[in-house]
Amino acid sequence: MDNLKICCPCHFGLESVLKYEIKKAGGTNLNVTDGKISFDGDFNILARANICLSTAERVLIELAEFNAVTFEELYQGVKAIELENFIGKDNAFPVKGYSLNSTLHSVPDCQSIIKKACVDRLKEKYNISWFDESEAPVQIQFSILKDKVNIYLDTSGAGLHKRGYRKNSNIAPIKETLAAGIIDLSHIRQDTIVCDPFCGSGTILIESALKALNIAPNINRHFLAEKWGVIDADIWREERQRAISNVNKDAGFQGIGFDIDDSAVALALDNAKKAGVKSRIKIEQADIRKFRQPENSIVICNPPYGERMLEIRQAEEIYKIMGKVIKKPASIISPSEEFEKIFGKKADKRRKLYNGMIKCQLFMYFK
Repeated sequence: MDNLKICCPCHFGLESVLKYEIKKAGGTNLNVTDGKISFDGDFNILARANICLSTAERVLIELAEFNAVTFEELYQGVKAIELENFIGKDNAFPVKGYSLNSTLHSVPDCQSIIKKACVDRLKEKYNISWFDESEAPVQIQFSILKDKVNIYLDTSGAGLHKRGYRKNSNIAPIKETLAAGIIDLSHIRQDTIVCDPFCGSGTILIESALKALNIAPNINRHFLAEKWGVIDADIWREERQRAISNVNKDAGFQGIGFDIDDSAVALALDNAKKAGVKSRIKIEQADIRKFRQPENSIVICNPPYGERMLEIRQAEEIYKIMGKVIKKPASIISPSEEFEKIFGKKADKRRKLYNGMIKCQLFMYFK
């Protein structure tokens, strides 16, 4: 199919980073809104987006957009969609979604109406009265915001932050897609030395290595749409081969990490091995008090936040120590409104980001 409308949600604050990635991947007619970007492409671009985009949360096919304030309008809007282009007579087609600030506010009722419209459409197209839904699922997603309905198909399956290298993690790890966005905002290049003094399970160092070596972040995983039978298997093979051929093995990147916890060090090294970048990363056990920033390196880190009062005080004590031992350049994500004051240095630039549901800022210190 040559003309798909594709939509990629992302973390709020990373729209500009994702926009650049999509353009680089070949997407056209980009439309940027808060937390998502829509663009045009064919099945090759769709496969490439799943394999190569580092900051997208998932890749959706946008089937329809219409207004609905009654269940009849919702039903007719969905029934008009050419679902048979993607859903076979034996595919499962579950429905999930959300409704915000809309007349049709009951999510279960909206699910039922959308499912009924899909069934009725496909009954007519396939001339059958019952669907076993025994084959690969084609996940239907809907969003209803201020009475505007969007209907999507999810092509990714598991979220794209699940690269496959971090099946085990420490407490409160940073999401891979957010880490990748911070790395892009920090202008990591092929010969950059990245240092993380709070490396945890190694996400920032690993994502930095993938970025510097131009390794597609999802090259080693599979996607829901591969099972549909609609997209030729040769397209997925072609795009994986394309991604492999683009790897920059000559990059001089180095990742240097530290963590106070020995088990975190072992975990991060194991994750780096799974990601295929262990040879580029060195991690040691060390307390932040003994930190010495490696020469010509940039610090990128996600220090402890703390949610309870005692933990917050402990986190603030760490921020004070960081201010004494971390030099420019550095990118530090924190939810603390007092971070700059406690750290002792005003950031050259700040950017609002969300780490999960936690409102944060990326404090950026340049040379």
